[in-house]
Amino acid sequence: MCRSIQQLRGAEPPATDTEVRDAALQFVRKISGYRAPSGVNNDAFEAAVADIASVTRRLLDDLVVAPGSKPAQPVQRRLRA
Repeated sequence: MCRSIQQLRGAEPPATDTEVRDAALQFVRKISGYRAPSGVNNDAFEAAVADIASVTRRLLDDLVVAPGSKPAQPVQRRLRA
């Protein structure tokens, strides 16, 4: 898939809304083929990002992470550290 999309399950602290939106944006960019959509496609593009971010947040909130699992460390956090 896209190397820019990082595992967010089990991140400590939990994934932020910004990290979830960034992952959704990368996904939509990849499947649409647009880095930045034209004006006529912008609303559809942004709606898809919002929908995918919402579903992703729900998924992350509902997943049960096994005790002792190695926590995810998204690349954005490693770069800031």
